[in-house]
Amino acid sequence: MAELITVARPYAQAAFEFASAEHALKDWSEMLSLLAAIADDADMHELINSPHLTETQLADLFIQVAGENLNDNCANFVRVLASNGRLLLLPEIAALFEVDRRAAEGTVQAQLVTAFPASESQQAEVIASLRKRLGRDIELSCSTDAELLGGAIIRAGDLVIDGSVRGKLQRLGTALIH
Repeated sequence: MAELITVARPYAQAAFEFASAEHALKDWSEMLSLLAAIADDADMHELINSPHLTETQLADLFIQVAGENLNDNCANFVRVLASNGRLLLLPEIAALFEVDRRAAEGTVQAQLVTAFPASESQQAEVIASLRKRLGRDIELSCSTDAELLGGAIIRAGDLVIDGSVRGKLQRLGTALIH
């Protein structure tokens, strides 16, 4: 996985620098997200790995599938990726681009995982706490995981706060063993 990210990073940085200079970070974010979804498709994986399609045909296929959702500059980016055999890196490129975009915009993507759906007031409290702790705007996504039993897990960048009952039980078990 680290190898894919290492190879994808220069492409993500080039896309970010271009999008930033054009003041089109949001547009590029949407286009790269779409291209990543296309590249993640199982049928598309087979086509990318097929010896029967040329690089040009693959690039044209990606551009055609994306349709009018790509601008000319992003279509050229797809052609560069295809010519270098890097179309399968699109999910990593899109993820790295998002990290750079959020950093430039001063936001952090945070995830709240709870055993039961979090109320709007609980979500607002988590956002306020993270904003105070990290000093940045927070984009919060919520999900549920019944295996947590209770409590919550919060992930924001490198920060992980495990306040779940399952996590507390695991820490207690570890403490008892040692």
